[in-house]
Amino acid sequence: MSRMVNLLVLPQQQQRLPVLASLYPCRLPTIHTRSANSVSESQRKWNIGFKAPRRLVLGLGASFWSQFMSMAGRARSNHLIALAKQKGVIEEVLKNVDWPQQFPFKEEDFQRFDESPDSLFYDAPRIVTHIDDPAIAALTKYYSKVFPPSNTPGVCILDMCSSWVSHFPKGYKQYSIVGLGMNEEELKRNPVLTEYAVQDLNLNPKLPFEDNSFDVITNAVSVDYLAKPIDVFKEMCRVLKPGGLAIMSFSNRCFWTKAISIWTSTGDADHVMIVGSYFHYSGGFEPPQAVDISPNPGRSDPMYVVYSRKASTA
Repeated sequence: MSRMVNLLVLPQQQQRLPVLASLYPCRLPTIHTRSANSVSESQRKWNIGFKAPRRLVLGLGASFWSQFMSMAGRARSNHLIALAKQKGVIEEVLKNVDWPQQFPFKEEDFQRFDESPDSLFYDAPRIVTHIDDPAIAALTKYYSKVFPPSNTPGVCILDMCSSWVSHFPKGYKQYSIVGLGMNEEELKRNPVLTEYAVQDLNLNPKLPFEDNSFDVITNAVSVDYLAKPIDVFKEMCRVLKPGGLAIMSFSNRCFWTKAISIWTSTGDADHVMIVGSYFHYSGGFEPPQAVDISPNPGRSDPMYVVYSRKASTA
């Protein structure tokens, strides 16, 4: 597979690095909404016409939150039980969505509390995990179900926003597994990668790969940092092979100063809708779907996946 840039080929690493620390969560246990209006089971619409101050809840998920609170019943005051009840809601969020004609978010929704260069923030390697061990295990298990079998001839995978670990199944190998990330030292230490490239997608969302290059694209717990998501998702569609799979996974942990405003001001169900909108409005993808793979709702980190495939005619 030819490249637009020269990628660095990694030698095989024999051991994984130890986990030294975990991230602070950007959890918002209480979500304040402007409306509790119900919606039909067959269609769900966004009501985002109003303007709200930056970093206040924007209300796009009001209808979903209303449904969730109804499901929780008397337990609505118990946050842990409420999280457990939310599991069914997450997988319904992207079903039969009546998308607005235009992308509903504004430029300020993609601002961050810390607008200093990302290259400075990620300059020092962070040998950390973004989610706890049960959530990691759940993501790895999900990958094992949807990835092409190990050592399938010609299969190429792109791990976007990659670091020292990708959470792929143990021993998983393919012809090419490319990591694209911000810190070269982290990428060098990732044992699953065969190649890597260093690039700041918030400065340059153009992916350095040719059209129709990859069978699978993954992004683990980093979609919330993309300040130009539509540009990035368009590029994902370009470099995916027809029918190729894009998997965006996320939890409720983040470096909150670097996460976009629309993410830090909304909740889990809203995040599913936000990522689904990226697929929808970038074009070229099949309707996105959501999966709740949270291993122990209310007792460990939640884990969600929004995925789609490149349309065969794209």
